[in-house]
Amino acid sequence: MKAIVWTKYGPPDVLQLKEVDKPVPKDHEVLIKVHAATVTAGDCELRRFDMPGFIWLLMRIVIGIRKPRIKILGQELAGEIVSIGRKVTQFKQDDQIFAATGIRFGAYAEYTCLPGKSAIAIKPANMTLEEAATIPTGGLNALHFLRKGKIRSGIRVLINGAGGSIGTYGVQIAKSLGAHVTCVDRGDKLDMLRSIGSDEVIDYTQGDYTKNGKVYDLIIDVVGKSPFSRSVRSLSRNGYFILGNPRLPGMIRGLWISLISSKKVVSEMAGTKLEDLNYLKELIEAGKIKSVIDKSYPLEQVAEAHRYVEAGHKKGNVIINI
Repeated sequence: MKAIVWTKYGPPDVLQLKEVDKPVPKDHEVLIKVHAATVTAGDCELRRFDMPGFIWLLMRIVIGIRKPRIKILGQELAGEIVSIGRKVTQFKQDDQIFAATGIRFGAYAEYTCLPGKSAIAIKPANMTLEEAATIPTGGLNALHFLRKGKIRSGIRVLINGAGGSIGTYGVQIAKSLGAHVTCVDRGDKLDMLRSIGSDEVIDYTQGDYTKNGKVYDLIIDVVGKSPFSRSVRSLSRNGYFILGNPRLPGMIRGLWISLISSKKVVSEMAGTKLEDLNYLKELIEAGKIKSVIDKSYPLEQVAEAHRYVEAGHKKGNVIINI
């Protein structure tokens, strides 16, 4: 089968299209014919190994000290189950699914195997496979951050870096739950953010949300670039500041703020739970959220897709058609 193979850390050109052996599912696994995967900012960070210092060593041990042990990247996919291990009972051949691959990765390939008990869900009836491939990373993280911030009807939510995969799902989930949402991103993404429900938009090159005199009940910093002290001051009395791309200094300061005040700073990352995937599926089938797709690339152009995402251009999601 064809796959994008990753043999060393570095720029996008380290990703090479090669022929590799087609995987064979073990008793507890399913074999998936991958129709679509995505390129996320996280994929790019991992490929060049641009990690915060506090997790650098741990991730290096897990992924590979001198070079990656995991040879195929890609953390979310949609496709069709073509073979089932004898201990798998919850799926059948030809099921159309979407899934988070977890630390196994492997979505940049024509086929991959995942444990049957992984975060694998049946594709929403009103989505294509390409659209469904975008749900796990953006949807699960957005849902997690909103829940950590005690999302509820009537609160004021601000999402910094709202124009990517997490942000576009976050806007829609928050709106579906009755929140007032303000989005911060580059000017060319603001029309798209309005189109998916944002109540207010701010071009970060033209204005600073921490200086507009407004307060928010929940601030989610997806990109890790919000000014920490001013963001905390922009919170309501019992507000939450979610560090979606945390660095150690912010985590330490956040612990202190959470201890000495009524405001809370949270830096916990999302897991991959099947019940959360199914919750997102229900919202999608109810017409409350949808995927935002910017560009699609064929498998052989994964390196070019990484360059595009790395440059910060993408609006929503970038798809790899396999």
